[in-house]
Amino acid sequence: MDPLGVSLWIYVLFSYILHCYAILERGVFIMKKRVASYFLILFGAFMVAIGTYFFLAPNKIAAGGISGIAILAKSIFPWLSLGAMMMSMEAILLVIGSLVIGPVFAGKTVFCSFSISGLILVLERIYPNMQPLSDDILVQLIFGILISGVGMGIVFNQNASTGGTDIIAKIINKYFKLSIGKSLLISDLAITMAATVILGIDKGMYAILGVVVSSTTIDKVIEGFTTYKQVAVISSSGEEIKQFIVEKLGRSATIYAAKGAYRGDEREVISTVLDIKEFLQLKEFIRNVDRRAFVTVSEVREVLGEGFNEIA
Repeated sequence: MDPLGVSLWIYVLFSYILHCYAILERGVFIMKKRVASYFLILFGAFMVAIGTYFFLAPNKIAAGGISGIAILAKSIFPWLSLGAMMMSMEAILLVIGSLVIGPVFAGKTVFCSFSISGLILVLERIYPNMQPLSDDILVQLIFGILISGVGMGIVFNQNASTGGTDIIAKIINKYFKLSIGKSLLISDLAITMAATVILGIDKGMYAILGVVVSSTTIDKVIEGFTTYKQVAVISSSGEEIKQFIVEKLGRSATIYAAKGAYRGDEREVISTVLDIKEFLQLKEFIRNVDRRAFVTVSEVREVLGEGFNEIA
């Protein structure tokens, strides 16, 4: 074979190897991202199980959700298993969620919902016949709702749900564009009304208070995950700052031409959007390279697009 042909084959082979490497590297990145996502979902499920079993269930506070329905059922039929009831009711709503929202959501929700039910079954074996931790129902309500609400916020942020009425809330969120917290509040009102009838006005009012606090907590947790910093920088070390943003932080930036009103000099404005950790790194870098830099920072509630959340 002539040298040109050999060179061509070497080029094709080398290109193919690079292509395979790029695919493999992307596959490893996606796998790591998925593992991290499922780990966060499991952590959120653990928090929901703790809040429900140790704080809400012993006090018969049916603060919405499948757990609320199970608590109501257990108050009428004490011999029933809380975890088993939750698991059976979730199966029906999971089928609805997979059909309406999609298989990825359904897969993560199956993992989360059965993790919660499984964890509660384990807790029932370790701590059977759990009694209230104190005589103060309000304090236990606050602790239970805050712990569960943070866990649910983590789960929702990973495009999953804890199962049950959360699936209904996710459907409301998808089609009516209400926040997850408000959607959950709507879906849980019927359960709190039933709690008032079955358990009495006191327990019913605690349940309503729990649902309101839970919806607010979930929205705040999700908001914390989706809040970013929009940063605009004017500096004499602009090239170094641009290089740091692109190479060290892995973000892009938009460059604007600006003219100062006082001196009339031409300057560059570097604009970028970063998460909290990246912003702190950039702030420290700017402090080291140009203490006289002019930096403005504004809070962005949500960012959609490449490198951030997908446009749903």
